[in-house]
Amino acid sequence: MFQINQLGTPKIASPLQLSTVKGDNIFNFIKDEDKLIYDLSLENYQQCIADGIAPVWLEKAGPRQFLHFDPKQTKAAIVTCGGLCPGLNNVIRGIVMALHYFYDIKDILGIRYGYEGLNPEAGHEFLKLTPDVVKDIHHHGGTILGSSRGGQSVSTMVDTLVANNINILFTIGGDGTLKGANAIGEEVAKRGANISVVGIPKTIDNDIDIIDKSFGFETSFDIASPIIRDAHNEAAGALNGIAIIKVMGRDSGFIAASATLAMPEVNYVLVPEMDFNLYGETGFLELLKKRLLDKKHAVIVVAEGAGQHLIQKAAEVKDASGNIQHEDIGVFLKDKIKAYFADSLPVTIKYIDPSYIVRSAPANSSDSIFCSSLAYQAVHGAMAGKTQFVVGKVNNKFVYLPIAAVTTKRKKIDLESEFWFAVLQSTGQPFSF
Repeated sequence: MFQINQLGTPKIASPLQLSTVKGDNIFNFIKDEDKLIYDLSLENYQQCIADGIAPVWLEKAGPRQFLHFDPKQTKAAIVTCGGLCPGLNNVIRGIVMALHYFYDIKDILGIRYGYEGLNPEAGHEFLKLTPDVVKDIHHHGGTILGSSRGGQSVSTMVDTLVANNINILFTIGGDGTLKGANAIGEEVAKRGANISVVGIPKTIDNDIDIIDKSFGFETSFDIASPIIRDAHNEAAGALNGIAIIKVMGRDSGFIAASATLAMPEVNYVLVPEMDFNLYGETGFLELLKKRLLDKKHAVIVVAEGAGQHLIQKAAEVKDASGNIQHEDIGVFLKDKIKAYFADSLPVTIKYIDPSYIVRSAPANSSDSIFCSSLAYQAVHGAMAGKTQFVVGKVNNKFVYLPIAAVTTKRKKIDLESEFWFAVLQSTGQPFSF
């Protein structure tokens, strides 16, 4: 299920001075036989024993003793695609530093403005990446390479890679980017080209399947937390004050839920995974009314994709990445709340949308560490000749996964999970409304 494609048998000795012996206080090379179990439950273990089958395993990430690519003749490229996310520059920096200092690779190119940069017709010149160029970029949000949405001709992009003698392509992006990377890898395989295609999952929404988390996610709710705190002050400062804070989360509500746990002043959190009604005895507006009559203020956190079933749309519109463009649920809620209480209760409503502030910020300390680790593990896998894989943490261990495995579906909050139960306990909102 999680078998990683390999360009060839690695035969070149790694320049890393690591060990193959345990107990000598030197980190050991990782062997391909070093497998990690995917499902750690006792139930799964017992079922495998009963059925006489091996459990589903994952390939452990890390440096290999033998490489596929000769560092002296290797050329690498890096591309960032999709929306901005904290940590992009950290990953770029980590890749460049690892290639340069671990493997002595000097020829590293930055692809400008996403996959557009692999289309010569777009006219974007490559950016030469060196340690001096990237040494300070982790202090800044965004990406020094620029980004874009939308796909390009796969054939054209592979033509560009071949024409420029690029051996490794590191793609940093979300679901659409990774699907594009997999398509590039498939075209490379058809041509028999010696090019490794690597994915580093990037989505602020944390909705990449299988992996524990994506980089930038922790920074997102870290930044959102003080905004929620200040919004609570706004709400509490007025009679029947209501603060609505909209955060990112097109299909999954992990930012909204995590920010709520981090800042327990939130009274209601609304996420795309839940269906809720506005009206009726158990509807959201009636629950909000009871809250105001009792406490005189309320704080509402809503993910951008929540409540779309309540909004009438003339037609479905998609962005350049193929994502459905949602209506502004924050404005919608503000208008509905205002209308609902117009004749019964005077309310003061503050609507705050910090989305672009959050996604453009530099990574916090935790994400910075995570980004560097992802970059290093991606470089190690690529140098060993692995291709069409992503690097991520599963069960808190760094592993390599086929791109196809993580792009089959989006990860969503399980409303029966302990995580969501914790959110409901924090807000005090009904388990179902």
